[in-house]
Amino acid sequence: MKYPMVCALAAVVVFATMAGSASAETAFEGRKKCSNCHKSESDSWIKTAHAKAVDSLKADRNKEKNAAMVKAKLDPKKDYTKDKDCIGCHVTGFGSEGGYEISDPDKFLVGVGCESCHGAGPDYRKIHRKAGEAFEKSKKVTARESLAEAGQDFEFVEKCNACHLNYEGSPWKGAKKPYTPFTPKVDKKYAFDFEKSVRNNKAMHEHFKLAGTFEGPPTPKFHEEFQKDAKPAEIGKEE
Repeated sequence: MKYPMVCALAAVVVFATMAGSASAETAFEGRKKCSNCHKSESDSWIKTAHAKAVDSLKADRNKEKNAAMVKAKLDPKKDYTKDKDCIGCHVTGFGSEGGYEISDPDKFLVGVGCESCHGAGPDYRKIHRKAGEAFEKSKKVTARESLAEAGQDFEFVEKCNACHLNYEGSPWKGAKKPYTPFTPKVDKKYAFDFEKSVRNNKAMHEHFKLAGTFEGPPTPKFHEEFQKDAKPAEIGKEE
């Protein structure tokens, strides 16, 4: 699978609402909190299709995206940024506490950001901070399981499927209305393969070397693969 397909899936209108799988009591807080510490990942993400996902909902999209709209039987002259059936797959936490609101858009919730994949962050971010301090002080490692218990998601495939495979006749069993009109029947480039997409740095952010603060399960099955050749990260400080 090549980048244009991933970009199209991530950046064209998707008629599905991806609110995230955080529990009701956990509010989204936006990528600024994450990027304070994960600067390299943030700098990489801002260049990706996921970061620019809202752009394709605007009426001033480019000729290629307008052509895609027509092919999917949508109005290329329409601004879809206020359409509740579209916006969810282009922003973070729509429909959930603390998430993106159409009436009061927060720039740190625009785009498919950190919490769209990793889950709403307030609870597990506190663990990251405390564990990081302990590791820096005495090299003490923390069980990664504590992050999962606090709501961090380590299995991203279902969150990707919720937008990229949410169409009528989809092989994904979770598909439901409102469906995306951008299907493989409209164009083969809309076929979605998680295993290939997750390795595409033009759609996702680049992965950087982790310090070793956490150990043990759960870990994504591609964790070791990404870490093997990962570059050192520029570490920020939480504000």
